[in-house]
Amino acid sequence: MAKPLRFRYAPGSWSEARVRDELLQALQANIGAEMGGPWYSSPDGVDAVRFEMDNGDIALFCWDGDAGYWLGNTETPSALWRTDKVGFEEVPYPIRRWAERELLAQLTEESPWLEEYPHLSWFFLPVFLSKDGRETTREFFHDHAAGFPDADRDEALSFYEELLSSGALDEYRETMAGKLGTSETMDLTRMSATMGEFNAAAVLLEAGYDVTPEAAVTTGHSIDYRASRDGDAEASLVEVTRPLPPKHRAAGSPVTAIRETAETKSSGQLEEHGGGVTLFVDCSSFPDDDWLAIAGERPEVRHRPAVVFRARPSGRIEAYRKGGLPLDLGDAVEWVDD
Repeated sequence: MAKPLRFRYAPGSWSEARVRDELLQALQANIGAEMGGPWYSSPDGVDAVRFEMDNGDIALFCWDGDAGYWLGNTETPSALWRTDKVGFEEVPYPIRRWAERELLAQLTEESPWLEEYPHLSWFFLPVFLSKDGRETTREFFHDHAAGFPDADRDEALSFYEELLSSGALDEYRETMAGKLGTSETMDLTRMSATMGEFNAAAVLLEAGYDVTPEAAVTTGHSIDYRASRDGDAEASLVEVTRPLPPKHRAAGSPVTAIRETAETKSSGQLEEHGGGVTLFVDCSSFPDDDWLAIAGERPEVRHRPAVVFRARPSGRIEAYRKGGLPLDLGDAVEWVDD
């Protein structure tokens, strides 16, 4: 399966003639392609071309005096097979920004409904224009309100636009966006679970914490977040799980659903860690009636400390807690157990 978009770094001397001989001809022979100028001016000292394939794929290639940089959601020409893949942050900033302008223009041309959400578009760009996932990832936001049940698409996108436009997760874009996946097959369960991590980040950031995703711990695992705040003696670790509502699983009730999901997490990764992790159980996939049943009973989730919460695209987040929390969430949530 293809991965999120990354650059290929091709050291050496490049020219337009070499690009035509080694890249364009290979693409024309295999899938059909045209080469033209870029939509935006390339950085000073950098030459650039744009490839448009007969099947709708696109690719960019630019070069300076030292190396070439390839970026595209199509097959890679054989001349670049042995080149290194590098992330957006690993290429010179002017090249990165030029390429992102090109791709964002492509994205909004293909999906004009995303134009109102510039930071969300930029953040998920590596998957929104990936080779295999460019249709399913956009469909998830457009048709499924990013996992919110009974929600308006624009409300859901506005929620995540506000979260992402804070810039708090920008440094971790490739890691976090990549979790959405790049499969040609729509997987609502996995994609919704990914957005549970963003919902948890929304709670932590609103409470004034700085978050670091994929925090490495001594067991060799990675915990979803390390949360720290000025004045705290030490950081807190947070693991996130997102249960499916009963209509999508064998569990007969919403209470059983969250217990079973939390038990899977607590008897595996969290048990091996040996404590010191707060479990966030994101019930944002649950419709109103199911959440009301959970909030009314406030069941145990077989792990303490834990926060069981439900976010709505309006920004309202309700929650209850089990055990003594090492985190001070303050007014970031509305506590139903007060």
